[in-house]
Amino acid sequence: MDEAIKTHIVDQITEMMIRLAPDANLRAMYGGTVFELINDDPKSRIGGVYVYKDYVSLEFAKGASFDDQGGVLEGSGKLRRHVKLRSLAQIGTAGCEDFLNQAIAAV
Repeated sequence: MDEAIKTHIVDQITEMMIRLAPDANLRAMYGGTVFELINDDPKSRIGGVYVYKDYVSLEFAKGASFDDQGGVLEGSGKLRRHVKLRSLAQIGTAGCEDFLNQAIAAV
């Protein structure tokens, strides 16, 4: 996957997060960017965005509880789920804004 596309995906997700939760704290952690609704409060951490070789992963700390009628979310753990994004268009088609809204509401 092209590095420029990965950068654009991360930028779009980051901008979306800032629009949906303007007071959220975005910080570098675990090799990506972590989203916290309350600064330095791990309990308010809703997820993050991480770059891999072939995709960008949008991850959710409580994703297992989300309404995912399209079956987009991946993962089999007790709590976490993620979406693998391979294009800018997938941000919309995968329902990323809806999932971010669910993550914000779950805190």
